Amino acid sequence: MNDYMVRATAADSQIRAFAITSRDLVEQARQYHNTSPVVTAALGRLLSGGAMMGAMMKGEEDILTLQVKGSGPVQGLTVTADARGNVKGYPDVPDVLLPANARGKLDVAGAVGNGILRVIKDMGLKEPYMGQIALQTSEIAEDLTYYFATSEQVPSAVGLGVLMEKNNTVKQAGGFILQLMPFTPEDVIVRLEERIGAVHSVTELLEQGMKPEELLEHILGEFGVEITDTMPARFSCNCSKERVSKALISIGKKDIREMIDEGRDIEVNCHFCNTSYSFSPKDLEGLLKEAKR
Repeated sequence: MNDYMVRATAADSQIRAFAITSRDLVEQARQYHNTSPVVTAALGRLLSGGAMMGAMMKGEEDILTLQVKGSGPVQGLTVTADARGNVKGYPDVPDVLLPANARGKLDVAGAVGNGILRVIKDMGLKEPYMGQIALQTSEIAEDLTYYFATSEQVPSAVGLGVLMEKNNTVKQAGGFILQLMPFTPEDVIVRLEERIGAVHSVTELLEQGMKPEELLEHILGEFGVEITDTMPARFSCNCSKERVSKALISIGKKDIREMIDEGRDIEVNCHFCNTSYSFSPKDLEGLLKEAKR
């Protein structure tokens, strides 16, 4: 498998850790949405973080959604993930072009701007859980770190990176999430902070050829890393004409009748993978019979 993630523990289960390599799925998202380099970097970071956070979900049918809404030109990013390594996402504005930031890097913070991060967990209960924070840096990784600390009270460190080729395809993508369990001794926390502080760039480590296990070994090696699970990660959209038909049925008879009266085919586009589904007036007549209101 090309893209995959690992789950691990370290320091006698006082640290739990996730790491992912996600180049292929980020490149797939870039192709679906024809994103500019800075939007590819922003969306790629959120896809990588979302895939790992999805793997934290307990139920097979649980769905995690990450929504970033900002004042910058990209306007927003949406990612959804499940517990099985499937992730998908889209930007509101895919073709943002910005000069490099002061460090000569893609200006993700400038593209996103000030705003909010929402984390929605649909676990099959009556109401989904929702946590919301103000964006701290708009660089995605630091914002997810802040979310875990404030909304879930779990001290965490999130590192995410996307490196582009000169032809604007994705060269490297991936990251890690490290979390402290309750009652972790102070000396472990101090040593872990030192190890995290020594990691200047996730993509640098990926460029050295490090796989997810090696990323965690590089950061957590002195704590004794135990890999507990490995799973593939993929960009996967479950849209279909049947699902779109159900969505159209749900809008009601009046609106479907108006579409039929226009006398021409309509196209419905999937936000996540840009697939278009066409419905003729005859198709719509069939849906009208199924609509309940």
